[in-house]
Amino acid sequence: MTHVHYHIVQHAEGWAYKLGDVFSETFPSHEAALNAARAAAARQEVGGTTQVITYEDKDGVWHEEIASGGDRPEADVIDTP
Repeated sequence: MTHVHYHIVQHAEGWAYKLGDVFSETFPSHEAALNAARAAAARQEVGGTTQVITYEDKDGVWHEEIASGGDRPEADVIDTP
């Protein structure tokens, strides 16, 4: 199972949460960023419906796959002051 970590960080004269190299919007307080990260982590774990997806790769070849709606990662929030 995949696991993702949201990190609380200072950012742009405020606070944000970060997943990999991507920052959320800036929040005015640490607490606001922490609450938003917890909400994002909870949404990350919510399953959906299984669907067929079709996409074109870089070589112009079309592919069809089944994306399982229950294949969700575990998510947590890391808050290191």
